[in-house]
Amino acid sequence: MSSYAAIQPQAKAYTARCEQNNYIDPALFKEHGVKRGLRDLDGSGVLAGMTSVSSVEAFEMRGGVKTPCPGQLWYRGYNVYDLIRGLRGKRFAFEEAAYLLLVGELPNAGQLAEFTQTLAACRDLPTNFMRDVIMKAPSKDLMNSLTRSVLTLANYDDTIGDGSLPVQMEQCLKLISVLPMLAVYGYHAYNYYLKEDSMYIHRPDPNLTTAENILLMLRPDQQYTPLEAHVLDIALLLHMEHGGGNNSTFTTRVVTSSGSDTYSVMAAALCSLKGPKHGGANLKVVEMMAHILQNVRDPADEEELRAYLGRIVDKEAFDKKGLIYGMGHAVYSLSDPRAVVFKSFVQQLAEEKGLKQDFDFYNAVERLAPQVIAEKRHIYKGVSTNVDFYSGFVYQMLGIPRELFTPMFAIARIVGWSAHRMEELVNADKIIRPAYESVMVKKPYVPLEER
Repeated sequence: MSSYAAIQPQAKAYTARCEQNNYIDPALFKEHGVKRGLRDLDGSGVLAGMTSVSSVEAFEMRGGVKTPCPGQLWYRGYNVYDLIRGLRGKRFAFEEAAYLLLVGELPNAGQLAEFTQTLAACRDLPTNFMRDVIMKAPSKDLMNSLTRSVLTLANYDDTIGDGSLPVQMEQCLKLISVLPMLAVYGYHAYNYYLKEDSMYIHRPDPNLTTAENILLMLRPDQQYTPLEAHVLDIALLLHMEHGGGNNSTFTTRVVTSSGSDTYSVMAAALCSLKGPKHGGANLKVVEMMAHILQNVRDPADEEELRAYLGRIVDKEAFDKKGLIYGMGHAVYSLSDPRAVVFKSFVQQLAEEKGLKQDFDFYNAVERLAPQVIAEKRHIYKGVSTNVDFYSGFVYQMLGIPRELFTPMFAIARIVGWSAHRMEELVNADKIIRPAYESVMVKKPYVPLEER
């Protein structure tokens, strides 16, 4: 890697020419009617496919007028509010919701028990995989480690060339089961080799749920409270799926449509999710909130807090990008249902941890930020808290290290990716290839000696 230094001057020169020759005037997008980012000017997405896996709703028709409404999230026709209410605190959500999304219907008691046992049976890595793959090249970027591990698992699968639907389902189930192990073990390897700290490798317990096993494998003493496991389980449910239009799920369907294998598809989705515009938002919220606390004398003084939020929007504070992270969403306007339902669980956990003052601070920013943004920005729709605003705070309270924030998102979202992959395989026989408008200027060829 050190040899890269020798080509830095050339790379800078090439970049300058590259930037100059690749620039496209933004006005051309409007002139040619091209939907930049596959979105209309008001932010709504261009229809690129159909799905019965989930639905995200932020508007309703009233008197023939498209009107913002409280956000709704549906999994296979069921409102996520009802899925959580149905638990009644007596069971965990992840396995039941995973069955619902993958199979397309709610399981009965027997089917749920069998599915849970199936996932438990898949929580096993190939012999020496931990030593030869995860520990071989530890990295602070755990999403890269996770992606490498997923791709390497393909080398251990004798059915990799079998495109039948049962084999694809089997591969999805295996990856859903082992992704928490790959993420947590990847962190422990990084913590040991790069941070020179202790390393604990705990095997998952087949009698525990996904959320419980994550905490068991992560913590040195393997201990956790029922509330901690329950709140993490709810977080996994709420991050599990969010329609076919988000970047990583669309990536899943695009790569699936090319005929690629399950491991390559999930690796591509992981690469999409790791981008800070997609899966890294909760970490930015945590960093922003810490920055505000360092720069506001009294967090309980709402006028001072409002003024500092204004400085952030005016690009004078924090990262100077003008964004209050955790606020706003590409689809939702009045409210993000995931944030609404999650907030009560966040409050319970904060009270158990003795962190009510921290929760009150988050609550104040949640209330003031939309007002500040509305005053300073011209917006097409309402601005509300999204699920990322609270998820990082929850992970902090659970003792989950920041390096694992985005991998935690992936552990949940791989269920939705798997459901969309199966739906694409069942229904589609065409490769997804959208059209691009060329604005290239055609030129006559110039011989080398005349350039």
